[in-house]
Amino acid sequence: MCREVRKKCECGKENVQLHMRDNVMGEEVISRLFCPHCSVNVEYDSATMVRDNGWILEYDMDMAHFFAVSKLMIDPTHVQPEYIFDQGYATWQEMYPGEQRDILAEREEIMSLAKKEPRLYLEKISSWNIARVNRLKEEGWRKALQA
Repeated sequence: MCREVRKKCECGKENVQLHMRDNVMGEEVISRLFCPHCSVNVEYDSATMVRDNGWILEYDMDMAHFFAVSKLMIDPTHVQPEYIFDQGYATWQEMYPGEQRDILAEREEIMSLAKKEPRLYLEKISSWNIARVNRLKEEGWRKALQA
């Protein structure tokens, strides 16, 4: 089972849903979150932070190493911010923050075809999803690049 965590960014403009894969890491492993607005003035530290399209997640690496040793039984030196994020131990719930909100309108239009024209609906929904993931890859979202 995976736990969802909500965290506000440092400036308070954004509230993000995070995913904690297999409950390996506790939510306290995420020390700070910076949205594109508040990340502008942040001094980036690759030893504790990971960037994703203007967003920055800062991890408490002492806690992350503790969880890695106690729950994953792996060498803590392998546990870096990119590993935590990319392996899903403390990452976005979606491909990027706010994805569900953004896709509702796009998908609603296509969903209206489901009952009227099922074949066209299947074609549209498939091509829409592929195009959306390709767009996210082009934009540089970390989770999309791994899809």
